[in-house]
Amino acid sequence: MTGTILSSADLDPRRRKILFRAWHRGLREMDLIMGQFADRFLSAMSDEALEQFEQLIEQSDRDLLHWILDAQDIPAEFDTALLKAIRDHHTHAAPINI
Repeated sequence: MTGTILSSADLDPRRRKILFRAWHRGLREMDLIMGQFADRFLSAMSDEALEQFEQLIEQSDRDLLHWILDAQDIPAEFDTALLKAIRDHHTHAAPINI
């Protein structure tokens, strides 16, 4: 079970692939962070946001987690409004799975 609550049935092939990749990261914590974000926002993402999300999910879990947790400087090419939205979506106020 992936944990996703978003049905891929109504998504175009590009969004289906992104949703799958967001929920199959490698680290369970990153599955939850990226997957939950994708569940909530993927359907309404613009082409530009989709491209940025695709670039982010190709990065290593370790780097991406550090950027989201503000434990490492974000390289300029990834310091986007989308990454800020992911960071804002994951507020650290509760465990990742809530």
